[in-house]
Amino acid sequence: MKQVPVKLGPLALLLTVISICLTVLAILIFTTARADLRLAEKYARTVQTRYALEVRGQEFLADARNAASGGGLSPTDGLDRDADGVYWHTIEQDGSLLKIGLRQQEGELTVEAWRHERLWEEDDSLNLWLGN
Repeated sequence: MKQVPVKLGPLALLLTVISICLTVLAILIFTTARADLRLAEKYARTVQTRYALEVRGQEFLADARNAASGGGLSPTDGLDRDADGVYWHTIEQDGSLLKIGLRQQEGELTVEAWRHERLWEEDDSLNLWLGN
C-alpha cells in the first residue's frame, strides 16, 4: 500500500497568518482598554474636583447670604467688586476654579455667575512653523 504524503505548506501558511492577525488584534484590544482606563480615571478625578468645588461654593453662598442678611456684603469680606457692582469670589482646588458672582439688591443676594474654569498654561516647548 502506497502512502499519500500530506502537504502542510498552505495549511501552515494559513495558520501563521491567522495567529499573526489574532496577536495584532489582542495587542490593539489591550492598548485600547488601557487608554480607556486612563481616560476614565482622569474623568473621575475631574468630576470629584468639580463636585468638591460645588460643595465649597454652596457653603460660601450660605455664609454670604448670612452676611448679607446681617448687614450686607463689603469688599472687606474678601470679595472683589467690579464696576457693575458684582461681588466676585474665586475658589481654587487642584487646578480648577469656581468663580461666583453675587449681586446685592435690597438686602438680597442673587447669583449673577457660577463658572467652572480650569487653569491652563501654554506649552512653549514646541517649535511650530508659522509660515513666515
